[in-house]
Amino acid sequence: MLTTEQLDRWNAQEADAEAMIPIIGTLYRRKGVTILLHSRSLVNKSVISILRTHRFARQIEGEELSVHETLPILRVLSELDLGPCKIDLGQLVAAYRADDRGLSIRDFTVTVLDDVTNGNKAEPQGPRDVVLYGFGRIGRLVTRLLIEKVGSGNGLNLRAVVVRRGGDDDLTKRASLLRRDSVHGQFNGTIKVDTANDTIIANGNVIKFIYSDDPTTVDYTEYGIKDAILIDNTGRWRDRDGLAQHLRPGIAKVVLTAPGKGDVPNIVHGVNHRDLDLSQQIFSCASCTTNAIVPPLKAMDDEFGIVRGHVETVHSFTNDQNLLDNYHKADRRGRSAPFNLVLTETGAASAVAKAMPDFKAKITGNSIRVPTPDVSVAILNLQLRQETTKTDVLAYLRQVSLAGPLSRNLDYTAATDAVSSDFIGSRAASIIDANATIVEGDTAILYVWYDNEFGYSCQVVRTVQYISGIEYPTYPRPDRTAAPVLTTSARG
Repeated sequence: MLTTEQLDRWNAQEADAEAMIPIIGTLYRRKGVTILLHSRSLVNKSVISILRTHRFARQIEGEELSVHETLPILRVLSELDLGPCKIDLGQLVAAYRADDRGLSIRDFTVTVLDDVTNGNKAEPQGPRDVVLYGFGRIGRLVTRLLIEKVGSGNGLNLRAVVVRRGGDDDLTKRASLLRRDSVHGQFNGTIKVDTANDTIIANGNVIKFIYSDDPTTVDYTEYGIKDAILIDNTGRWRDRDGLAQHLRPGIAKVVLTAPGKGDVPNIVHGVNHRDLDLSQQIFSCASCTTNAIVPPLKAMDDEFGIVRGHVETVHSFTNDQNLLDNYHKADRRGRSAPFNLVLTETGAASAVAKAMPDFKAKITGNSIRVPTPDVSVAILNLQLRQETTKTDVLAYLRQVSLAGPLSRNLDYTAATDAVSSDFIGSRAASIIDANATIVEGDTAILYVWYDNEFGYSCQVVRTVQYISGIEYPTYPRPDRTAAPVLTTSARG
């Protein structure tokens, strides 16, 4: 039975979460400041979502992080002269709890954020024009993310989409596909169609649809587009020569949402994106499975060393497969996708070498396509360079998911009843399933969930943000606090 005390406590928490929403929105839209809670964005989140994100902090200290602790810090942030950045309230609270100088919340916050306030604040680097070439599953999800992140107008600005015309009602049908999605639900906002000007207006963002089946015929400057990053989500061209066709007037760089061939660099955000030669013009975001397996492989190799491994992916079916048995250039993929388990190959294991050139372990891989529309799981069977325990492996991976360079990419769940549909809409590249993990001696078997559509699309947008120069650092920095904020080497 719900007591009055419990209900009063809940109502007080709701009131604080409600008070946080306008502050978070104002910081984001006016100053370009993204508020996080242990790497999870609080921008455009509901009261319940904010409270659930606070509850997630149980994974850190065994108890929920209270909005009564984060709201006072957030109010201080609203008073500071901040520049564009990301600020993690969870890490600020953890650092403040550990600080022994007796500072007030305001004095402590001012001290640790000195690098990004007043004369030290960064100047906005945006806006940066973006063009989508193709408007399929990944293209539409990237569109949703770009519209969500437009903020103050100093970020990525989706200006145009290039597609082949499908008929007189092409634009209306494409708007409908953006508005409603059988897997990912309704678009969060409003969409208007202007057929006279071939534009879709989504939450105030005017997106021009350019109809062409040949990238070499488009002059993007005719549409007022300049220095843009083009995201090719068709997979039609995967080598440098093919992708170079996109380098038309108005386009500065090209990002492919499929594994690149030849010398096209394959990027897995969180692992090798900081090693990019940004003077280059053509990049690949690799595959969804590569993005799922490389972060846990990187984490495990850094801590325990990997001698060899095998990756088996249980992957949702995709548009590349047939609904019913029919001709397909790949033998098994021609069989009915919603009716069969389909053995097929995966290039993700071999793609690991491109993302981690210093990784010496031999990795093999295979894949089974299954009759689900979204969310996949990769099973990593690893031989380690040292013996360890399940407790140590999980403590380490949980910590990696909470703080450090992989915290935006690698997630962790201890839920005992988790199933694939629970991870639809996950923004992580991969999620460690703690209860499925097996460790015995020098063998570790990890079960890694991933939303092969939305999670991958988030990785694409993160990569584009970095390439564009508008991916701002996260504060507080560990060296700016009296006691260290959680790091990837910590335990607990």
